[in-house]
Amino acid sequence: MKFLKILFTVCSILLITTCPFVISSCQTVLHGGIEKVPNEFFGAWRVVSHRTTTDSPVTFREKNIDIWNLSSENNVITLSNPFSGAQAQINVREVRGNYVEFVKTGKYDNNLLTDRVKLEVKGNKFSGTDELTLKTISDVDKSVIKDEHATYALTGERISGQEITK
Repeated sequence: MKFLKILFTVCSILLITTCPFVISSCQTVLHGGIEKVPNEFFGAWRVVSHRTTTDSPVTFREKNIDIWNLSSENNVITLSNPFSGAQAQINVREVRGNYVEFVKTGKYDNNLLTDRVKLEVKGNKFSGTDELTLKTISDVDKSVIKDEHATYALTGERISGQEITK
């Protein structure tokens, strides 16, 4: 029974974070310095992700296709998925020209999921990586009992938004 609960939790986390694995519905907001993020970053994107490395092939999907909507309001950058209803605020770590690196961390039951996304936007397309860490936390003493990792190659094509309307 515990295995099914863990499996359900991991699957739910993947869907909510709009990353290449499955997760339950949850809303998280990532905060970042919008003034540094290029306008080309914002809009709706069709995102394809291919797993390149993992230490847990059962946990992380090999391939995923998703929709990301990147928007900003009141100095908060939000990544949302219109199909799953998932929404997350992102913490911008680095901006260099059209290169953006951001981090998102979410806690789901006894799991802590961290995404470190690195993207380079070129017109109506982007490419980059998503490095995922999924930690399972003990209910008893709060120690990490499992630490799983995966890296995905990301490609995105703008569906609508900032650049496509020019």
